[in-house]
This record gives sequence, C-alpha cells and structure tokens, in this order.
Amino acid sequence: MLLPNPPDTQTTPTLIEGGLTFIAVAVAFMSPRLGSSFFLRVEGAFGKLARRQGLAVVVVGLAALLLRLAILPLCPIPVPFVPDDFSFLLAGDTFLHGRLTNPTPAMWIHFETIHITMQPTYMSMYFPAQGLVLAAGKLLFGHPWYGLLLTSALMCAAICWMLQAWLPPTWALLGGLIAVLHLSLFSYWINTYHAAGTIGALGGALVLGALPRLMKTAHQRYGVLMASGIAILVLTRPYEGLLLCMPVAIVMGHWAFFGKKRPAMGVLARRAVFPLALIVATVGWLGYYDYRAFGSPSTPPYTVDRATYAMAPYFVWQSQRPEPAYRHEVLRSFYYECELKFFRKIHTPAGFLPQTLIKALTVLMFFAGIALLTPLIMLRRAIMDRRIRFLVICMLVLTAGMLVQIFTIPHYVAPFTSAFYAIGLQAMRHLRLWSPESKPVGLALVRLSVTICVLMAGLRLFAGPLALALPEWPSYNWNFIWYGPDHFGTERVRVESELNQMPGKQLAIVRYASKHNPFEEWVYNSADIDGSKVIWARDMDASDNSELLRYYKDRQVWLVQPDITPATLLPYQAPELSNAVASVAH
Repeated sequence: MLLPNPPDTQTTPTLIEGGLTFIAVAVAFMSPRLGSSFFLRVEGAFGKLARRQGLAVVVVGLAALLLRLAILPLCPIPVPFVPDDFSFLLAGDTFLHGRLTNPTPAMWIHFETIHITMQPTYMSMYFPAQGLVLAAGKLLFGHPWYGLLLTSALMCAAICWMLQAWLPPTWALLGGLIAVLHLSLFSYWINTYHAAGTIGALGGALVLGALPRLMKTAHQRYGVLMASGIAILVLTRPYEGLLLCMPVAIVMGHWAFFGKKRPAMGVLARRAVFPLALIVATVGWLGYYDYRAFGSPSTPPYTVDRATYAMAPYFVWQSQRPEPAYRHEVLRSFYYECELKFFRKIHTPAGFLPQTLIKALTVLMFFAGIALLTPLIMLRRAIMDRRIRFLVICMLVLTAGMLVQIFTIPHYVAPFTSAFYAIGLQAMRHLRLWSPESKPVGLALVRLSVTICVLMAGLRLFAGPLALALPEWPSYNWNFIWYGPDHFGTERVRVESELNQMPGKQLAIVRYASKHNPFEEWVYNSADIDGSKVIWARDMDASDNSELLRYYKDRQVWLVQPDITPATLLPYQAPELSNAVASVAH
C-alpha cells in the first residue's frame, strides 16, 4: 500500500498537458473547424473498425500488448522497489513452487518486512490473484512481468467489450484505446508489481459488460463471464468488488423475478447452475487458501499482518490500535510515520473533508489526466442520461464505500474503471454536440482532447531523450498520474547481481541509516529462503547477528548499506571479531 499523497502538479509532463489543454480550448473557440478534413478521414476509418465489434475488441487488446512490448527499449521491464512489489512477488514465487504458503523460516526475525506475514506461515499478506498472475508469467514466459502484460491487454479488451454494451461502437473503441494510452503503457498498474489494478479492472469490466447482455439475451455464456468477473474480484479486491456487485445483484434479482422478457424461472435456474458453482468454488478455494496461509478459513488476507504490525485501521469508524513491539525501526517508521499520521489527519472533523477531496482528485487525475477533464463540463447531462443511469448509481455506491475507508489509491477502485470511462465518454458525446453560436466548439474540444492524449503518450515515451522531468524516487506521486513511474530500484538489482556472480552462497545483512525511507525496501527473499543463492537479512544487535551467522555458517557474509550513494557492499565483520580487534588495539 502506498500513501494517498496529492499528485505532483509541478512535474513537466503535467505542465505540458495542462498547457496543451489550455491551447486546445482556445483553438476550439477561435477556430473550431481547424483540421476538420483530417479528423473526418481518421474518424471514418475508426468507425469502420468500430462497427466490427469483435475485431475492435481484439485490436484494442493487441494494441495494449504490442505497443508495450515495442517500447521496452525505452521503458524496460520494471524491477521491484517498494514493499508491496516484493510481497506480491513472494506470492508468485510460492505458487510457482506448487505451494499455497511457506513454513516460517528459522531466522524469521531477521527477515521481517512490510506486508509479509511470518507467522503462522511465511507469505504475502495480500489476496492471491496478483500472485497467481505473476506465477503464470514466470511459468509461461520466463518472467513474472509478462503475466501483468497479458492481464493488461485483457483488461483493455474487456473495457472495450464492456463499453460496447453501454455506448455506440465508435465510442466503445475510443474508450478502449484511451485505456491503452492511460493504463497499459506507462502507469504504475503495468510498471510495478503491486497494483493488481489491471486484474480488478478486468473483473469489473466482465461484470458490467455481461449485465446488459445477460438481461437482454439470458445466454449462459454471459452468466459465465459475469461469474468469472466476480471470481476475479473475490481473489483481488473483495471490498470494492462487493460495492460493485451489490447494485448488480439488485438489478439482476429484479429482472429475474419481475422482468417482462426474462425466460421461465426453470430455464434461468438451469442456466445459473454453472455460474453460481464457479463463484462458490472460488469462495471455497479462497477459504482453503486462508486456512493454509493464515490458520483459519475465516481469517482473510490482510488480517494477521495488520493485527501484528499496523496501528492505523482501514475504516473511519475504527479506533487507533495500540502500538506493537516492533523489532525493527524501519517497520515502525512505516506504520507510524507513513500510515498513522495520515489516519490521525483524516480521522478529525477538520481533516476529513480536505483529505477526502484530495483522495477524489488523485483518482480523477489518474484516470483522466488533464486533457480528459474538459468533457466533464457536460458531466451533469451525462449523469442524467437513462442510458448510463445504472453506472452512475454504481459510482454513488463506490463513493459511499470510499468515504468510510481511510486509504484510497487508484488501484483500490479498479473494479469501477470501465464505469469511469463509460461516464466520461457519455460526457464527451454530449460535448461533441455542443455548438454555441452554431460553431462546432464541442466537436473541436473532443477531437483535440483525444489528440492531446496521443501526443502526451509520445512525449512520455521519449521523456528521457527530451529531458522531461518525471517524479523522482522517493516521490510517490507517480501513483496518481498516468505517466509514472520511472525506472526505479536499480541499485538493489545491481548489488544482487554482484552477489549472484560470486562463487558459493551469500548472506547480505542490510543496515539502514536512521532516516531511511521505509518504502525503499531491500530485505526481500524468495519462497525458499534457505535454498536461495542470496539471502537478505536485517542488521540487528550483536547477539542476534551472531545467531544468524552461526545458522548460515556456510555462507559468505556481506554488509549492505543502501542509504550510501552508491550502495556499498563490504565484507561483514562478525561482532566477536570486532570486539577482539578493539581489545588488542586497547
């Protein structure tokens, strides 16, 4: 989990996007017919593709996949650099070994880290969907990231498919391609390992895309697709998934019992057997996973880890927990300095409203940027449309659910991604028809807003050669803008590569400086710690370190200091040897 700080509006891409949007508004009013012939040709070709709806879905998915692969030389495969990344990678490595969890390691106190449980078992604290995707990427393509890439492509295709059920085909295709530009190329959903945003958005799109089709045709395949989406949400973001599924369940129940064009109840019951069995099987498997990983089928992910380490609760009606006995200062720094201070700020009457508005702004900026804010001048008209009224109700339910939640980060609301785009596109449709003084100002604004999205993607791609400023680590503002993050975490990779090239097994004892940033975590290990070539451990007192060295007496031991630039890798001097040297010198 990364903290909900406001987006950094001072970074160069944001200023460029804001400047281009200002120019676009001026051009739309002063010369609304500029470039009309060019736009007409593009829109004609676009419309031909959009009318072939199945092909359009495939094209959107392939665009997300092939474009991200094509830009790898400039935007390489990311490396893990925050605790959440390492937590999900541990889950993926565990599943890849054919296990649901791992036994607590003997020296577990030295391996404690943020968002990873050590007791009753050694495992990620998170729900398992992202770990399963990472394991599939490693198994099928040799690297966990390719699992995220494939999921991102499926997400964009599913968003296009969902939009086709709610909007005309041309607008559905446009929405799918905007998702490619804003979510699948540069955002932290594809360039870190911790978001699970693509998976949640995929599940939500399947649910919302299947709903109107199922109510129109009652075909079993749409029931299966809806159940698949629900299963994905259960394994990814069940709280937000529940917020989405509640209005869906109400509408489905009303249709099933009172719908005028529904099939007979017996037919519906037979067609519902497999989808319901899929949902029940998913919930049952999750219960078994919870039993193996956390000791009880009724103990969901998060629970054990938060009870062990956290002081800040997740909901506004909950009180602060007492401070645990932390064995490592970096853990206390994270849970106190990073989490608890924000909780105390939003948990007061004076802080609740401004912090809630900041949370809403960060979500809006992530999904829309600046260029796509212009169509929101027609938001009132869009939300009054009967065509998308149900999606508006879904957003109201989400808003209520987020108001009572302390932390809100864009991937938390991922199940509603396709609903965000549907409402924004409907506003864009209204804006396109806006013609003050019989001038096609709205049409020009829509065309130029989309053009800016394309231009900004090109500028972001060449941010390095163009010397454009991106949020620098350890800034977390890339969490709230579509064009971040940059390529971070390379120092740990460099040190680990050096250790892997050395003969024999290695033990790296990590010693942080007093003001170390807890988000920049180095103590991460694979599922099979004792079998690893390199083990990362925390520096503790002389007695604990001596016990660690005795246990791993067959390893070469190193002291790693990440907060020195560049990070240092020195032979570790055992406490006994240090004391002996000091005595002789005395």
